[in-house]
Amino acid sequence: MEDETISEVARAETPRGELVLRRRSREGAPAVLELRANGVFVMDTLETGSEIEMAALALDLVPDPRAVVVGGLGLGFTAQRVLADPRVERVRVVEIDEPLIGWMRDGTIPHGPALLADRRLEVLNADISMAVAEARSTYDLMLLDVDNGPGYLVHESNAELYQPEFLQRCRALLNPDGVLVVWSAARAPVLLQHIEQVFGEAAEIRYDVLLQDRPEQYFLYSARAGRTGPDQHA
Repeated sequence: MEDETISEVARAETPRGELVLRRRSREGAPAVLELRANGVFVMDTLETGSEIEMAALALDLVPDPRAVVVGGLGLGFTAQRVLADPRVERVRVVEIDEPLIGWMRDGTIPHGPALLADRRLEVLNADISMAVAEARSTYDLMLLDVDNGPGYLVHESNAELYQPEFLQRCRALLNPDGVLVVWSAARAPVLLQHIEQVFGEAAEIRYDVLLQDRPEQYFLYSARAGRTGPDQHA
């Protein structure tokens, strides 16, 4: 295998730490953009299949996903897949790290300007917990994520986010046939327990991925708003 060249494209300091966008290139192959948070590999533009397929799976759970909220912009592939569904009329992406939005907007991430030009898309620079607490609109699909994985946690606050109070607010924002889908890069039994507590029933779906040439497993946790949980009333 020929040597790979790595160069830094952009770097930013945020309240949550350091974001770095790098370019990996090899002769005869397309360049790959890679995003790292606090030194941890988060995602790149090569291994996008899992994001796209998990977004497709989430959309298939909803009878009519007209209004969707996505937790996190990342490199934009989840939002891009959601917008590819012709049923979708409105997408709100909540991204806590402002530099990512800027890199999308100014073309540092090359497909960013075209993505942000879609009139159905609104990108909100906020913490997802704040956005959910202050939301006034309702949604057919809430597609959120937990930034954790085998051996690492991108930020400690993510471990505390999916408590019953937050999940109750998510349920309140869902339309009657609406669905909450949370994906995690590690099995999360406590998260599953909390979702079941609020929604009454939840499903865990294992998804095999290849991450930087090593096999890993992601997990999707889903629940439907119409179900009656033990602490809810029909």
